[in-house]
Amino acid sequence: MNSPLQPLGIAPNAWVVNATLADITRPPLPPVPIELATATKTLRLDLAKAALVIVDMQNDFCHPDGWLAQIGVDVTPARTPIAPIQSLLPVLRQAELPIIWLNWGNRPDLLNIAAGLRHVYNPTGSGLGLGDPLPKNGAPVLIKSSWAAAVVDELAIEPSDICIDKYRMSGFWDTALDSILRNLGRSSLFFGGVNADQCVMATLQDANFLGYDCILLSDCTATTSPDYCLQATLYNVKQCFGFVSDSSSLIQALSPKTA
Repeated sequence: MNSPLQPLGIAPNAWVVNATLADITRPPLPPVPIELATATKTLRLDLAKAALVIVDMQNDFCHPDGWLAQIGVDVTPARTPIAPIQSLLPVLRQAELPIIWLNWGNRPDLLNIAAGLRHVYNPTGSGLGLGDPLPKNGAPVLIKSSWAAAVVDELAIEPSDICIDKYRMSGFWDTALDSILRNLGRSSLFFGGVNADQCVMATLQDANFLGYDCILLSDCTATTSPDYCLQATLYNVKQCFGFVSDSSSLIQALSPKTA
């Protein structure tokens, strides 16, 4: 008599196996369709294939004692996504969407960071750059597990959330993001975070190139760059890389599913 089949892997990219059989049919998750208003058209999508990717909502980018503020950048715009993301997270968790925190968290020795990348953030070589201690608390700039690289206190990470460290503006470069999304069967991605025209846009573009469906949540993303950079980002997402919506529209679309 054959032993019972046992699950092996993460649904929906999972097998069931025993000593004599490997069932690799991978039954899909039951669909959960919703309709979402976007800037260009109504979007019909499957929540069972969706996830939220939050990019770089970290102290170094958003806190007044963080790195950008210490080198003279006004981080006020970078804090504007905090409230919309706070409102959205409980609704998405109730709908069982994966919440992915994609954060810049370098190795302490910076061995995987090339000189050209370091130059972007320290063009004179004598300024406050990656790995250097912050003036206010000594935390090393964007080093994994430091205060500098931590998500801002206002946005609480739950144990069920997924945290991924990145080392470039795109979160798909040299990380586990693509593998995790494919294991989870998530092909429609909502994006928020900072900076819209840099790390958010680079990650969203790579997602598009890899075949993911991309929806930028405009009120959940921001930039410390000039406003024309944000407007160009919104234009390019709508024109080339996906769709633009907002947290209120998403919450409204989800309301029948979470009531």
